Amino acid sequence: MENNRIAQALRAEKERGEKAFIPYIMAGDGGLERLKEDLLFFQKNGATAIELGIPFSDPVADGPVIQLAGIRALEEGVTLNNILLELERISSEVTIPVILMGYTNSILAYGIERFAENAVKAGVAGCIIPDLPPEEEVIFSPIKSAGITLIRLITLTSSEERVKAITKEAEGFIYAVTVKGITGARKSFGKEVGEYLKTARELSPVPVLAGFGISTPEHVRETTAYCDGVIVGSKIIQCLQEGRKQEIIDLIQSAKIAVTK
Repeated sequence: MENNRIAQALRAEKERGEKAFIPYIMAGDGGLERLKEDLLFFQKNGATAIELGIPFSDPVADGPVIQLAGIRALEEGVTLNNILLELERISSEVTIPVILMGYTNSILAYGIERFAENAVKAGVAGCIIPDLPPEEEVIFSPIKSAGITLIRLITLTSSEERVKAITKEAEGFIYAVTVKGITGARKSFGKEVGEYLKTARELSPVPVLAGFGISTPEHVRETTAYCDGVIVGSKIIQCLQEGRKQEIIDLIQSAKIAVTK
């Protein structure tokens, strides 16, 4: 649905001639009482949307930095239910789209219909479920019916035929994973990544955003030359932990001046 909040936010970036920047943080890392401060920081400094991780004990796609953030959140007693309650409490102040990232087991255990109902109350705009193939999205139809965008993922190992199948009827944007492996900072990206992003963008009816391994303004400029924006996680978590907020602002700003090839 082109009228969803995520699509609107991406369209606004494009109209300004800028690239999208979506930071990833783990909900409850440092305590849920910090969530409002972090979300408002990103909102104030120009993030397009925010990807908010649901802590999970077996995060198959996450690298060490995000895994540790999840462990810290779990040790704080953070649950999916109190994440949704906190988001609902602060929803009048958080106007930027919030995209929850969690694994199928977390949502199944919570209850799909219950999740959809409470996510709407919490103002959630979208969900990224990395272990959910499009063929099984029907199980999560209450989420889509509630008006919450389900973001689909493609990878470097996805064939052109598979990319076409995944992008067909996609909503919001396509999350293009830029490494063959787990999340975490990388030194650089090869020519293969540029070609992959370019092809994905040609095939996709919705914007394509690159994620995994992006950690510097140079990475942002390098990848957004071939796509519509980036998602940055591990670097964001490290900077927040160490109080290096200016580095985060610099990363966000690097997407504003990126140039498309």
